[in-house]
Amino acid sequence: MDTNQLHLHATLAEAQPLRYTPAGLPAIDIVLAHESVQSEAGGPRQVKLTAKAIAFGTLAERLARQAVGSQWRFGGFMAAGRNGKGLVFHIQDMQQE
Repeated sequence: MDTNQLHLHATLAEAQPLRYTPAGLPAIDIVLAHESVQSEAGGPRQVKLTAKAIAFGTLAERLARQAVGSQWRFGGFMAAGRNGKGLVFHIQDMQQE
């Protein structure tokens, strides 16, 4: 089985209002921000990124109640964005830092 799992320590940078899919499932679109120092080619590398993310169901409801700027450890998988453009992190688990 191929693996598509991502674990990211990140700050909740932006959150859209909670919405509902046509099937009635809660959903929320967010933006995550991450900064760290990683080792690459034997030396340190400063890493800064923002990533689009989405959560559904009870996780979406939980994220809708969180403050922008709060820090979390997220787990999930990557998928193509709407219309096949870009990547979106689909959150399946979250724990506060």
